[in-house]
Amino acid sequence: MKSISSQRACEILRQAELLKTADEVQTALHKVASQINAALSREHPLVLSVMGGAVVFSGQLLPLLDFPLDFDYVHVSRYGDARTGGRMHWKVEPHESVKNRVVLLLDDILDEGHTLAALQQRVMELGAARCYSAVFADKNHGRKKPVYADFVGMELPDRFVFGFGMDIEGAWRNLPAIYAVKQ
Repeated sequence: MKSISSQRACEILRQAELLKTADEVQTALHKVASQINAALSREHPLVLSVMGGAVVFSGQLLPLLDFPLDFDYVHVSRYGDARTGGRMHWKVEPHESVKNRVVLLLDDILDEGHTLAALQQRVMELGAARCYSAVFADKNHGRKKPVYADFVGMELPDRFVFGFGMDIEGAWRNLPAIYAVKQ
């Protein structure tokens, strides 16, 4: 992935609209952790984080889960440097055996749903007993999705968003709040 210049990244942020403050992001994070704790506390799941977008969500969520779990990651991409999804590209499939396991997939955002649907299908093909999904954000664009997440931190409008793990042209995953490109 080609990164943009610092000057370009700063200009994008300067022109962006703040959608969700850092406090709102943390409230949503704690909400989704509570939902997961209630549903999976007796399961000892294998948690699979979807790199790179879910790294911030996963890193902040895991300490809030109060049950034993195993952790691994997958890496699949549909975006690359683009702002719209393209062909699915598997970079890393699950390392841990998912056979007969309860699996929890963690991703940053559920947009059109194609990536999450492919991940769930692959996990089940590998023999998982059950597959749950948690996303930090669900983009509300009014179109039918092939899959919906079991646990959702917050809904976001149908805009190009970045921050809290979501990037824009490779930058700003590290922001504690959520921003949208000005329309």
